[in-house]
Amino acid sequence: MSVKPLVYSCSGCSDVAQVTNGVALALDRRGLAEMSCIAGVGGKVPGLVRVARSGRPIIALDGCPMACVKSCLQQLNLEPTHYFRFDEIGLKKSKGVDFVPEHLEQALKWVIAELPAE
Repeated sequence: MSVKPLVYSCSGCSDVAQVTNGVALALDRRGLAEMSCIAGVGGKVPGLVRVARSGRPIIALDGCPMACVKSCLQQLNLEPTHYFRFDEIGLKKSKGVDFVPEHLEQALKWVIAELPAE
């Protein structure tokens, strides 16, 4: 990836949502992507909308079939370059519990394996 992509995660209240946040943070900290704020995109905050519309590749991470990240991007007529929904690798959504660290590792390995090599 010659241009560092943006990464958006749902970061909601469920365990899988927190896994998406952890994966996005890991991609950001490893220099594989730049994490941005999907709440700002959904809320149409001008600076964050500008970033989303900058033309950079977008990695979208959703934890469940509600697909909140994808929906927020679609409000701006944006489609993610790379889209991951963690229920597709068998992660099940639970509220009121912390995420399982092994699930974060599983999801991170999946995302990294699916992204194009630099």
